Amino acid sequence: MSQPNVALSEAAAKRIATLIERQGNPRLKLRLSVDGGGCSGFQYKFGFDETVQPDDTVVERNGVTMVVDAVSLPLLEGAEVDFVETLGAASFQVNNPNAQSSCGCGTSFSI
Repeated sequence: MSQPNVALSEAAAKRIATLIERQGNPRLKLRLSVDGGGCSGFQYKFGFDETVQPDDTVVERNGVTMVVDAVSLPLLEGAEVDFVETLGAASFQVNNPNAQSSCGCGTSFSI
């Protein structure tokens, strides 16, 4: 496991804790990865996982854990995962300094 250079905002940590509590499994961790595809070339993928792989980067905040795989990490270097609630929607957003452009939905980006 390496030192994290990916951050988790206070709002994201609170939302992850709520979602884990609803699942009833305190061993869950948020897994963030980057896949090829989407309308801009790459897309963020969020999911829950109980395991931490040996090459994962582990980010902890307020008792919750986010893991990022070694392949995705270079594309997320310096990024922050936030949770944003607006009048019409609520979602996780990745504020990624490496993304040169992103699509309107905010889940797809290019470098």
